[in-house]
Amino acid sequence: MIKVRKFKYQRIAGTAADHCCVPLCQASSRYNSVLSFFSFPADDELRRRWVVAIRRNNFVITHHTRVCSRHFNREDFRDPTSERGRRRLKTGVVPVLFDWNHFSLPPPRPAVWDRRQRPSSEVEGEDFAPDRVLIVSREHDYASAAVGLMLEENHQLRQQVERLTLQQRFGIHRFAASDKDIRFFTRFSSNDLLMRFWALIEPFLPSLGHVQQTQRGHLTDSSTAHSLQPVDELFLFLNYLALGSKQQDLADRYSLQPSTVSWLITSWSSFLYSLLGSVRIWIPEEQVRKSLPAEFKDYPDTTVILDRTELRCQRPSSCVLRSEGFPTDKPRCTVKGLVGIAPHGAVTFISELYAGSIGDEQITRESGILTLLAPGMAVMVDRGFLIDDIIPCKLYRPAFAPAAGVRETQATAHLRVHVERLVRRVKEHKFFDSEIPPCLFGSVSQLYTVACLLTNYENGPLVKARTSKPRSKQRRDLFGRENTTRSHWMMKQPPEWTGEH
Repeated sequence: MIKVRKFKYQRIAGTAADHCCVPLCQASSRYNSVLSFFSFPADDELRRRWVVAIRRNNFVITHHTRVCSRHFNREDFRDPTSERGRRRLKTGVVPVLFDWNHFSLPPPRPAVWDRRQRPSSEVEGEDFAPDRVLIVSREHDYASAAVGLMLEENHQLRQQVERLTLQQRFGIHRFAASDKDIRFFTRFSSNDLLMRFWALIEPFLPSLGHVQQTQRGHLTDSSTAHSLQPVDELFLFLNYLALGSKQQDLADRYSLQPSTVSWLITSWSSFLYSLLGSVRIWIPEEQVRKSLPAEFKDYPDTTVILDRTELRCQRPSSCVLRSEGFPTDKPRCTVKGLVGIAPHGAVTFISELYAGSIGDEQITRESGILTLLAPGMAVMVDRGFLIDDIIPCKLYRPAFAPAAGVRETQATAHLRVHVERLVRRVKEHKFFDSEIPPCLFGSVSQLYTVACLLTNYENGPLVKARTSKPRSKQRRDLFGRENTTRSHWMMKQPPEWTGEH
């Protein structure tokens, strides 16, 4: 015989009344002040559990919807702090007492050990020893052994997933095993050279963080948040220069936002421009003569070879800008830069970019190269580069007349090929292949300078030194300086790049 719990109601005075929304419950505050009425919790998940517990489908909860205290256990309440205080529910409780379960909870399900049949107190005439049974059960705990095997297998699978993810993720570690891929994506001739360059700039990464924090102030945190490692950030920037990739393409490759790609390119360009630009790349005359290749034996006082570099630009809409960047002798808009190379192949001078209409003498004056030249030096230029009137030192140029000085023209032109190869090295960065849009006019000079500076780290000298002397174990760096006291920036080159000069 199931006893039905009855609750007596007593009408009280008052106009406002709360009613319980649980089905089959008629509790109301109008008839009894003993009950408490609680509104639904604000947490969505807890509110959903309340609705499931009271079994109301398509239930619309309002500000006045209440559940009375009859549907909660005694342990669910917090005692009032004062005599006239209200009872409150503890955090996270759910109504569990209803008319359909007769306002009682079923007894808890017994544990597995409790459901098993217990052995009798006597086994073969001896007293039962529970400790021995426990020991046996532990020795035959096959479930624990299976769990251990599953955990070990799970750990191995996680390691395999991490390795596969690393192989599939676009970054430097994916192509580190192939020097051909490294050459294609970065213009560094090998992964070893790229890692040497990374080892040189890695100690200065805190200054990169300062640059990024400064630039992040102009962007939202969501647009700059990413999970790339610093070495992959450098790899992305080198992809931008070497391949001329669009920012949307890089964003898809690296799973980033286009705004994040733009922010990374700007920050790394500023970082390398400041860092590599702080190193004095101009080599003194004495050091140049010590590392002079054998091909320059007829021109032993050559200090630098100068050449102009032109980059194509889109025509700006402004007539003033168009007139400044449109040369009269060429049917396209360009910008010009002046590059200087030492006889053994190192870039020793880089000017800013100027409008394409600038003349040879003007770009030579404004670039600042004249302040570095002295009367005892010699400069080699190509035909058509007319700076004879302003140069303060000797000038070598191929002869214009075929009959006069043919031998000198052939010897000089042979060396001029190396400057053209160097300019080709810079222009191997596909960023400069397409026309530069007007929106990049403010930063193209910085990117151009970084690309020229990176040439010193990406490849070896254009001219290898040849000498009859036996090779010495002492190696020299890219600028011809001995590696015994090398600078923080110039890395040691592989043996096949250098010889005894």
